[in-house]
Amino acid sequence: MNKEKLQQYLRATIRQLAVWTIGKYQPGIIAITGSVGKTSTKEAVFCVLKGSRFVRATHGNFNNELGLPLTILGDYQKITGKMFWVKVIFVSIFRLIFKLKYPEILILEYAADKPGDMKDLLDVAKPQIGVITAVGDVPAHVEFYSGPEAVAREKSKILEVLPSTGFAVLNADDKYVLEMKTRTKAYVMTYGFNNEAAIQITNFENRVEDGNPIGVSFKLNYGGSFVPVKIDGCFGRPQVYAAAAAAAVGFAFGMNLVKVSEALQSYQSPAQRTKMIPGIKDTFVIDDCYNASPMSMKAAIELADSMKFKRKIAVLGDMLEIGKYTIDAHIEIGNLIKDVFDILVTVGPRSKFIAEAASKKGMPIKNIFSFESADDAKLKVQELMKKGDLVLVKGSHAMELQKVVEEIKLV
Repeated sequence: MNKEKLQQYLRATIRQLAVWTIGKYQPGIIAITGSVGKTSTKEAVFCVLKGSRFVRATHGNFNNELGLPLTILGDYQKITGKMFWVKVIFVSIFRLIFKLKYPEILILEYAADKPGDMKDLLDVAKPQIGVITAVGDVPAHVEFYSGPEAVAREKSKILEVLPSTGFAVLNADDKYVLEMKTRTKAYVMTYGFNNEAAIQITNFENRVEDGNPIGVSFKLNYGGSFVPVKIDGCFGRPQVYAAAAAAAVGFAFGMNLVKVSEALQSYQSPAQRTKMIPGIKDTFVIDDCYNASPMSMKAAIELADSMKFKRKIAVLGDMLEIGKYTIDAHIEIGNLIKDVFDILVTVGPRSKFIAEAASKKGMPIKNIFSFESADDAKLKVQELMKKGDLVLVKGSHAMELQKVVEEIKLV
């Protein structure tokens, strides 16, 4: 059997074992999808539920045709080695034969990078609660679709399979997501800054004390009541959206505002998602280099804009997999730079459009630097940094901007 056929057999085996495991143990399933914010929302939901329920959540970004079934089968992120798949299959068969302890609830990410992906995942595990984070005008992976409407249709398949007793948790601030409420028979719960949201976010701010970034604070308003929420170590609107979506899930499980607020205090944003970390030369670094789309890039720039620092440096890499929107999207980001940042460093051929747009908007040429790779850029970024600076590092995962972060973070 050649390698390709072996991989196909492995995927089919893992998939079938996952289907059988769901059938035997009948866990509640919370499905989370969207163009941005899936992992943060998953972590926030896990944080809210873990104190009262036996839950398992997708590890990292195990959200595809192999990762999702693997999460269903077990918590395997610590198992490595050549015998990994043998162990997974053996334990899964053993669990099917004998009744073992199994999570009451699974919190799963559903990625839909291309048409048809969602159906493949839903055929493995149909949820009772569906959470849609955001789509946006230029969604991630849109190059594989005709446009944002097509992305929204693919994501909304999660809502179409929800039972009438289920819950659809929708971002009220995203027009594509809000329109999905007509695609489900489940009870709809909306969240966001929108006045029409059932769970409304108000009084949001990024907290800075004595020049040190602390975290976010906001209020959650629901059912005529409100509760203040403070989360240390988290920053930016994306993390607040994740917390609000998690609150909606908590309400679906009968939790009240106070319990949700208390649970969210222990939430921490995932690695490389708007992480504020100390940098060299008495600086701070916004490590947001896991991935990038126009929506998440704007959110990161907004976060930097809300912070008071002596100088601000943007290290921005290419936004990939956005197809026909590539040039215009990078130009749009470039148009935002001059009013927020003092220095711009771009990484990759596409991000040169960011640099050109920033220059046309009046940013001095001497303050703009462009490089082909993160390896080329990292030492220059280190050289440019001065005491009291804030440095934003943001780009698509393939741009490897974590190399820049490793170079400039305080060890």
